[in-house]
Amino acid sequence: MCNTKIHETQPLLNLKLDRVMQDIVYKLVPGLQESEEKRIREFYQSRGLDRVTQPSGEDTVGGDPMGLPYSTFDHSRAHYFRYDEHVSLCLEKQSSSKDKSKAVLQHKYVRCSVRAQIRHLRRVLCHRLGLPLQHVQILFGGELLPDHMTMKQLWLSRWFGKPAPLLLHYSIKDKRR
Repeated sequence: MCNTKIHETQPLLNLKLDRVMQDIVYKLVPGLQESEEKRIREFYQSRGLDRVTQPSGEDTVGGDPMGLPYSTFDHSRAHYFRYDEHVSLCLEKQSSSKDKSKAVLQHKYVRCSVRAQIRHLRRVLCHRLGLPLQHVQILFGGELLPDHMTMKQLWLSRWFGKPAPLLLHYSIKDKRR
């Protein structure tokens, strides 16, 4: 409306969903959330598409087996990070003399959003390796990385100016501990 050019070739690049602001708007405008839900249902029905929502009988504080809360929106079909800046990673297993595990990734190169966190990478690794979350660690230069660190923070603080891909190591903790 203000005729300000957001981005010439990718106008959605800088537009991001703000859940807090959306919740405020829903509270200030009576009936808006229900109206939008109705329009979304009609949209999917008119195109003969299925819209997956929260599993029936589950509450929103429940969660899925991975510990993530359920939502009324099917996030698996969303493209939250589609227009984000991306970073290329190389995930290599850290070799150790006492590590006898055969768990090695088939595909060690990953491309992900700079907003992805180490915790997301760990979950993907655990899923691909078939291991519990507590047994996989992600390291950079021998240093254990915190779960809350984003790929952007990691890239800016430790890899800036170096050629892609960003090299990370993963290790598998002893299962007996």
